[in-house]
This record gives sequence, structure tokens and C-alpha cells, in this order.
Amino acid sequence: MKSFFESMVNIVRGMGDALWFLCDILGHILCGRIRIGEVLKQVYEQGVQSVIIITLTSVASGMVLALQGYVAMSRFGAKEYISHLVALSLVRELSPVFTALVFSGKAGARITAELGTMNVNSQILATKTMGVDPVEYLVVPRFLGTIIALPVLTIISEIVGIAGGYLIGVYEANIPGAFYINQTIKAIRYVDFFSGFIKVAFFSFIISWVCCYQGYFTRGGSLGVGQYTTKAVAYSYIYIIISNTLLTKFILTFWG
Repeated sequence: MKSFFESMVNIVRGMGDALWFLCDILGHILCGRIRIGEVLKQVYEQGVQSVIIITLTSVASGMVLALQGYVAMSRFGAKEYISHLVALSLVRELSPVFTALVFSGKAGARITAELGTMNVNSQILATKTMGVDPVEYLVVPRFLGTIIALPVLTIISEIVGIAGGYLIGVYEANIPGAFYINQTIKAIRYVDFFSGFIKVAFFSFIISWVCCYQGYFTRGGSLGVGQYTTKAVAYSYIYIIISNTLLTKFILTFWG
């Protein structure tokens, strides 16, 4: 009973620390304490360097969706609607979720490992000693870099995924290319694009918060860096999946 009580106290304390840390970050941003050069550096390291893996994942997803749709819809003589299946699945659901998961496993882990290594090597303490705010110099750029990079990567993922579906639709299902493109454009509505974009905004916020927090408060030396990085990625995955479920229900309820 005592251990259970201590565990609950630790959980509540951890939640309080995480919220206080988030308020500190947002306070810096709202006060304009942003190092633009560092933010752009993080956008490059997190976003540009993740383009290849996001592209490969997306084109494979689009091709698999088209192949599965072709097999299923051919039974009912409706293979022309493959474009609808691919476009709506990617824009509303798969691209936001897959991109966020891949991004958290690559860029999110990097953020946690970098901050964690700085912390256990006392570099963050040294930054404070030199009169530089570590949250402003180290955390805010990584936080904003994630917020900026992930939506852009998601748009790239959607375009590439639709292109992968196009290849299967045209060369495997023998659908005319112009017809496929026309049906894809008709399938995607304003609400479809922005429902996926709302999800990405939440996902980027979650990933940046979780990974920065776990990295900034890493303990336990080099072994702790690995443990906290694993925790950051695992928590990001869990929160992304849970928030995606809640957001999907909310969007379908109010927007349809």
C-alpha cells in the first residue's frame, strides 16, 4: 500500500513538473525570447534530415493502400474509386499518424538524447553558470523546430503517398492517369485536409513537449540517457495514438 501511494505521489509530481516546464517554455515564446538562428538549425536537423525516411514510408503506404483497394474494389467493379480510398485515408488519417510516429522515433529521440547528454555531462548547469538561460538557448529552439517541421513533413507525406497510389492505380489497375488525378482532387475536401492538419498540430505539440521534458530532466549518466530516450519515444507513441482517437471522434462528431 505504501509503495502504491508513493507511486501515485511520484506520478502527480511528475505531471506537475511537466506542466511547469511547459509553462516555462511557452512563457519564453510569448515574451519573444526566441533565437531564430537556433530554431532554423533545428528545423533543418529535425525536418530536412527526416525527409527521406518520411518519403519512403509514405510512398510505400500509398502503394499498399492502392493495391489493397484494387483487390477489394475489383470484386465489385469499382476500381475507379481507388483514388478516393488512397487520398482520404492518407489526408485524414494515415499521413498525420505515420509521419508523427516516424518523426518521434527519429527526431524526437534525437532531441531527448541531445538534451539528456548535455544534462548528465553538466553542460546545462554550465550554461546557467555562464548566465545563459538553458530553456531559451536549448529547449525553445527544439520545441519550435518540431512545431514547424512536422506539419511540413506531413504535407510532403500526403503528396508522396498519393503519388504512390497513382503509380499502382495507373500501371496496375489500368486507370487513366488524368481520370485518377481528377478523382483525387474531387475526393479531398477542405474539411478533410484541415482535420488532418489539426491532428498534426496536436502531435507536434505532444512530441516536442514530451521529448524536451524527458531530455531536460534526464538522470543516471549515460545509462539514463538511453532509458529516458526510450521513455520519450514510448510516451510519444502512446499519446499520439490516444489523442488521435479522441481527435477523430471530435472531428467526425462536429465536422463529419
